[in-house]
Amino acid sequence: MVRPTPAPLEGDAPTRARVVQAILESGPSTAAALAEQMDLTPAAVRRHLDHLVEEGVVESSEERVYGSRRRGRPARVFALTATGRDGLEHQYDSLAADVLRFLAETQGEEAVVEFARRRVAFLDREFAKLAAARPDLSGAQVLAEVLTAGGYTAGVRQLPMADQLCQQHCPVSHVAAEFPQLCEAETEAIGRVLGRHVQRLATIAHGDGVCTTSIPTLPETINKQNG
Repeated sequence: MVRPTPAPLEGDAPTRARVVQAILESGPSTAAALAEQMDLTPAAVRRHLDHLVEEGVVESSEERVYGSRRRGRPARVFALTATGRDGLEHQYDSLAADVLRFLAETQGEEAVVEFARRRVAFLDREFAKLAAARPDLSGAQVLAEVLTAGGYTAGVRQLPMADQLCQQHCPVSHVAAEFPQLCEAETEAIGRVLGRHVQRLATIAHGDGVCTTSIPTLPETINKQNG
């Protein structure tokens, strides 16, 4: 008979967060090593690790042993999964939002706008480099590759009168929901590097599934396609 997993106690959450932080700082670790680091019993750490594994935050594998293997079963090491790292990103989102609130309160909205513009300055630098190295790509395709390298997972959808730049992921979407200046600065930078007016149709920050920017096709490009 399989016993149901007991519901986690509310007080366990801070300790599990400490376990995750310890693995982040130390890398893949055994339960014994984590117990010593956190001054807990190995049994207590294993209980938290089991729960984190069930949640998909942590994964386990056999410890690699170099040289002669000790007797008994090999120890298991625990490492963060991609899901676990995503969870940590949300914690950094909270910190970033706090910093921007402080900036807005002490320096005014213009300071937030300037921060947002500086944050996307990499688009200008990287676009110029990649465009020179890959003349076979369209401007929208170059931009998509630059954004993907920056963590946005972008692609281009070609339509008769416009290209659509589609960003499947936004690393600052949670913060941009409160500070739309981040999205506005990004749209401004997209138009600047492409040398034309663009229109943002949807954003993840506003609850859409994808950030979509319409890039109108230049007249000479349309003539080439028709010809």
